[in-house]
Amino acid sequence: MIKLRKIASAAIVMGAVLAALSGCEKKEGPAEKAGKEADKAVEQVGQKIEKAGEDLQDAAKGNKK
Repeated sequence: MIKLRKIASAAIVMGAVLAALSGCEKKEGPAEKAGKEADKAVEQVGQKIEKAGEDLQDAAKGNKK
């Protein structure tokens, strides 16, 4: 009987801990948002540079699009 109470108590405590943790949502701060925007900008610039490089290679080979 004592063992059953310990198991039940442990299950209740674990359930409460899981419920409390699932309710804690970390919100983004302004620095994180700015960092994500900077990442997007760098990615877009990288894609444009890559496209320009491909166009330059095509032009050097005499290929026109």
